[in-house]
Amino acid sequence: MGMDRRKFLKVSGLASLSGFGVSSSAQAKDTDSKQTKRWALIVDMNKCREAKDCTDCITACHKVHNVPEIKDKKREIKWIWKETFGHAFPAQNHQYISEEVRNSPNLVLCNHCDNPPCVGVCPTQATFRRDSDGLVMMDFHRCIGCRYCMVACPYGARSFNWQDAKPHIKEINTKFPIRSKGVVEKCNLCAERIAKEQIPACAEACKAKAITFGDLHDPHSEVRKILSENDTIRRKPHLHTLPNVYYIM
Repeated sequence: MGMDRRKFLKVSGLASLSGFGVSSSAQAKDTDSKQTKRWALIVDMNKCREAKDCTDCITACHKVHNVPEIKDKKREIKWIWKETFGHAFPAQNHQYISEEVRNSPNLVLCNHCDNPPCVGVCPTQATFRRDSDGLVMMDFHRCIGCRYCMVACPYGARSFNWQDAKPHIKEINTKFPIRSKGVVEKCNLCAERIAKEQIPACAEACKAKAITFGDLHDPHSEVRKILSENDTIRRKPHLHTLPNVYYIM
């Protein structure tokens, strides 16, 4: 049996670190803290395309976070998935894009934006941005299911639980809460793993080494090195949300 979200918040003792369920006082302290980290991901789509139909990163993420497997596309839950180039990068799409790039699926997830539109519309502060590291988090306990954040997110990175998730989870991870019916959820960039100095599950599972995780504020980090040596793009840059997931095409 997986623990429900109320019990999880009581026993975990990690709310202020992982952001699973942060109280208003904890959130205020986090906002006042000095920002020392800025976590980001770089996805090398050249390496990802070479792996062809590999979905190890998606499988790992969804297994760790108890993401239910719902076949109905209108009710599916997804934290990380693949989209066509034209849908993922409409601003960069044009008729001269190579066929390989145009027809290959692209890995997408929550961009953990510096200017996240989802945060400002949430009436309960269930979604918030951590000033300490820039992650855009969800407090499942505070979420009232209004779905304003889903409308505000221009990347389609949030899912709504239309039904009980448990029957659709093959193997429950008892260390992570199962979301209730009527709650919104999304990628948290494995905040619970970062708190233990582990890298996100998607990056760890990628055999092609196509996903790199690191701190943008560290000039010696691998992500800074990759960004300095490669041309990268971000999703929908014209919206000024300032995504922190970068792509090498």
